Amino acid sequence: MVKTISKYMIMGLGFLFFPVLLTVPESNWVHGLRAADAQVGMREVPSLDRGKAVYESNCAVCHGTHGDGNGTAASMFLMRPRDFRPGKFKLRTTPSGSLPTDDDLLWTITNGLRWTGMLGRPDLSVSDRRAVVQYIKTFSPRFATEKPQSPVAIPLAPPKTAKRVALGKTLYKDAGCDSCHGPTGAGDGSSSQGLKDDWGWPTRTSDLRWRPLKRGSSLEQLYITLATGFAGTPMPSYGDSLSGDQLWSLVYYLETLVPPGQDLDPRQFLGEERHGWMAIHMGGMMGPGMMGPGMMHRR
Repeated sequence: MVKTISKYMIMGLGFLFFPVLLTVPESNWVHGLRAADAQVGMREVPSLDRGKAVYESNCAVCHGTHGDGNGTAASMFLMRPRDFRPGKFKLRTTPSGSLPTDDDLLWTITNGLRWTGMLGRPDLSVSDRRAVVQYIKTFSPRFATEKPQSPVAIPLAPPKTAKRVALGKTLYKDAGCDSCHGPTGAGDGSSSQGLKDDWGWPTRTSDLRWRPLKRGSSLEQLYITLATGFAGTPMPSYGDSLSGDQLWSLVYYLETLVPPGQDLDPRQFLGEERHGWMAIHMGGMMGPGMMGPGMMHRR
């Protein structure tokens, strides 16, 4: 009989890896590709066979062998791993409804989705990350018939003024942000309970009082999130309804919601990230042959 591995046993094993993980440089953990990696990646043609091997060793434990989001460890997480088959990806620079670019997928693999089990993997070589990008695209037929739209342009940030912050506060309410995120950004709005994603899984409203947010801490990252939304979730795009100046005003207002001391060190584990590392390492230690459905879950 296959015995169930509780989250507490997994957590104990995870502590063995914690000191090693903290040695990953901040520049690799948060800020994406290094220049040397980018140059190597540009010279190499990604291999689907290599992408499959890297995916099965590092990604399938959560996202599933077939990319359906039903990996062995999927039930560990309050925020379920993404089902790649519909071609809906949260972190994009492309407009709402568009596929992501290869660079968008590479950015997500490198940096992760903060506060969730989707960890950034700057420890993988850039050639392996590029190969995984190409392999992930094979799960959705959309990539064979559609091309991503051009990335959304981020206009130069205007000066931050009291007038713009006041406009951002007005837009926060008028655009309905407070209905989910609440009047103070705490994620406790009147519509925040019972939210589900496009697959019917429960999803949570972000608490905007903390940094980093899911995409990160920079103002540009916050701007592109507002402009493009998170596909497959209740978080809409405002790129068609708000002008660039209005989006920057909203960005400036959202920054005022962060109290002192709640801009966290991005090198630490946040939210469900520790569970993500545990899942990756347990999958690597035990191998697919020893990992049965439901072995890794929360009690």
